[in-house]
Amino acid sequence: MLHDNTRRDKVQHPKLFLRTVNDVSTCLGIKYFSKVATGIKLSDIYAFELNDHGSIHISSLPPATECLLLGQDIKMYSFTVHGFIRNKNQPSQCILVEYTFGHKNLPTCQMWVNQLNASLKHEVGRPKNLLVFVHPRSGKGNGCRTWEAVAPIFSRAKVETKVIVTERAGEAFDVMSSLTNVELNSYDGVVAVGGDGFFNEILNGFLSPRFKAPYPPTPSDFVHLVKDNDDSLVLDEDEIVDETSSRNEDQFPLISSPKQSGSRISNSNSEDKAAEFPLPNEWFRFGIIPAGSTDAIVICTTGTRDPITSALHIVLGKRVHLDIAQVVRWKRTPKSEVEPHVRYAASFSGYGFYGDVITESEKYRWMGPKRYDYAGTMVFLKHRSYEAEITYLDVESDETNLTSRRDHEGNLLQAIRSPQKSERCICRINCKVCNEKPNHASVGVCSLTPHLNSEETRWARSKGRFLSVGAAVISCRNEKAPDGLVADAHLSDGFLHLILIRDCPHVSYLWHLTQLTRRGGSPLNFKFVEHHKTPAFTFTSSGNESVWNVDGEIFQAHQLSAQVFRGLVCMFASGPEV
Repeated sequence: MLHDNTRRDKVQHPKLFLRTVNDVSTCLGIKYFSKVATGIKLSDIYAFELNDHGSIHISSLPPATECLLLGQDIKMYSFTVHGFIRNKNQPSQCILVEYTFGHKNLPTCQMWVNQLNASLKHEVGRPKNLLVFVHPRSGKGNGCRTWEAVAPIFSRAKVETKVIVTERAGEAFDVMSSLTNVELNSYDGVVAVGGDGFFNEILNGFLSPRFKAPYPPTPSDFVHLVKDNDDSLVLDEDEIVDETSSRNEDQFPLISSPKQSGSRISNSNSEDKAAEFPLPNEWFRFGIIPAGSTDAIVICTTGTRDPITSALHIVLGKRVHLDIAQVVRWKRTPKSEVEPHVRYAASFSGYGFYGDVITESEKYRWMGPKRYDYAGTMVFLKHRSYEAEITYLDVESDETNLTSRRDHEGNLLQAIRSPQKSERCICRINCKVCNEKPNHASVGVCSLTPHLNSEETRWARSKGRFLSVGAAVISCRNEKAPDGLVADAHLSDGFLHLILIRDCPHVSYLWHLTQLTRRGGSPLNFKFVEHHKTPAFTFTSSGNESVWNVDGEIFQAHQLSAQVFRGLVCMFASGPEV
């Protein structure tokens, strides 16, 4: 029986339930024996399905729905309600459930299915048409099997899917970058069946040729061949080199001319001019079906590494904003010319230890995901450090809870920590931090970088030998680091978490890594660890060099700058449950 318990001041989702009286449940005129009342919110239902296999005997129903009507064994028609319930031990994980309802009259069943399907159409934000990319060799090579396991959920929910199984590296990027505005507007979103690196490829294919934004801000002594344009340092249009025809595995097409900066897609195709595609875009969302090695983005946005849960978040039309970092490589090597290359990251960019691990792991791809453990051990034993200089925008704010800070001369100041771990503001569903609106009004790209517009900002500098340099967009939780790199990082607060690990004794670094593997650990509570919450930073290496690891992909850079755009893209997710 469907009840609509809605009010003007507070909306409550209607529930479909069996009304129980004296252990006998009644629905559609059929009496069922039941000890517990069964209920499910309409918002937790993704499909209603009329069973097309003809009439069934009551005695053939599953035990959960088996019933007796006056001791008779009669034939009846039925329909199934497809939904989910929460795992009691892991509230973020969804478990598929089915409820079967029956009636001896087929038109009555059809009438209920039609009415209930009409109710689902009023659920705002549920997708109808999706573009799906499947990485067949992602993680343990289970990409295709993972998609086959969740595909019935999409078909039951009547979501049209165009599925592309990639056959080569960079194919997803090429497809996304070549889509016109008209084609993009025909989809409600894009789904990646794979890992973080595969999603990064799709994200870059979407943003790189379309998103028009200034380069990250830099100190006056960082790059000498750029000129100031609207308070943002950008390369002169004549100096931009088109390398799209000779792109290798760690080069993406360059950002467009600064004279075209804005927050809209603008293609030269004449038939595409009338179609607009604003960014950020509330209705166009990205989804990830986890099939990778770590799947940190999925864990941070849904709370669990479960393909079924991710598929349900997508078909139910969940929505959460996600910060995106813009990483600009100015020089590939010390002797290279200044040629900016842009890469976007959704989770993490790391240099030193993180770059060495991804480079070493490429030698052992035949090992599957275990190659990262082996490569990590080999790199740890070598204990290499690198000379570098990092500058970052120090934002004076009560919200910036830093574990260490440096003054303009680079002197280490007293560590600032929360007295109790319980005071950490962890990012959860309906997060107050992510939903908070900026104090000042801004439009266009400036609205995506609210902390850059703050008057309480100054450039700070850190120089020396580092085991690693990392910039986390989100907490980066995964199965090996249950709290992630930064436990209280948020999905959409407009900050990067810059983590600098200075050269230290081998045993000290081991203890730091051990803390990362512990739930409730304190990996940032070391004298050789600096943690800065910043909207932008720059990096310049000297001497022997490592490479950058950008969302699991190699990115060689001698000199780079980065900034974060708050809530630039929307994900089919709602954040982790409490």
